[in-house]
Amino acid sequence: MLLNPRLLPRFLSTSLSISKNPRTTKTLKSQLAISIPPRPPPISDDPQIQIPLEKLFVPPAVGARVLRGSNIVLGPYARDAQVTAAEFVKSSTKTEECPADGLPEFALVGRSNVGKSSLLNSIVRRKKLALTSKKPGKTQCINHFRINDSWYLVDLPGYGYAAAPHEVRFNWDQFTKDYFLNRQSLVSVFLLIDASIPAKKIDLEYASWLGQNEIPMTLIFTKCDKRKKKKNGGKRPEENVEDFQNLIRDFFQSAPPWIMTSSVTNQGRDEILLHMAQLRNYWLKH
Repeated sequence: MLLNPRLLPRFLSTSLSISKNPRTTKTLKSQLAISIPPRPPPISDDPQIQIPLEKLFVPPAVGARVLRGSNIVLGPYARDAQVTAAEFVKSSTKTEECPADGLPEFALVGRSNVGKSSLLNSIVRRKKLALTSKKPGKTQCINHFRINDSWYLVDLPGYGYAAAPHEVRFNWDQFTKDYFLNRQSLVSVFLLIDASIPAKKIDLEYASWLGQNEIPMTLIFTKCDKRKKKKNGGKRPEENVEDFQNLIRDFFQSAPPWIMTSSVTNQGRDEILLHMAQLRNYWLKH
């Protein structure tokens, strides 16, 4: 099956192909493997998961650098990544109410207490751009934040536990999924997963739904600064990240891109911006 160039950003951002044609798969793998060294040099002494070549997320026309704390190879489209301006634009309860200017956008979604608003604030280096709260479930609309007057970060309602009636939570789920399926300017969904705890069933189900519906997706593992004590049965964030990858393996033909982050230490902030930049610039060009 040949990929439509307009659909290629979706393929690149999810590493998901519905094609089962061995010839297509073999060709893609051979093209992507040309410029990647078999073992990238270590970037730091921090604990890193050893990632096999076939599990790397490789953008077009790649270089040889793997982004720290991720499976993403940095390519030539990763430019103009820094945030110089950020402003709240509007809140919407329906997809058709969202901004109509056609600018590319990235949506953040995750369980209600995963640290979504804190991560958004960390990305833009603003403490109060998105409201944070000790009570999960405060985000109840599709919130658009315009970045550098050229693209959007979108804060979506959290799923799972929230201090709101069941009917309200159901409505959030409905309009969020409608947004995923029908928003033409959506470049990628950033699904946030708490890496300080073992995988949750609801997160696995959400990742599965995105994969089955061919929604472009990047996994963002949060709270990677938290380390549980081994003697209490806890696992390191790196171990929880690897476990999650293994559990979703059957949902995808190829491993989706992922990044480890911390809003406390700002780990992963630059990596997210570089990843967004290369997806955004490729999306704009094609």
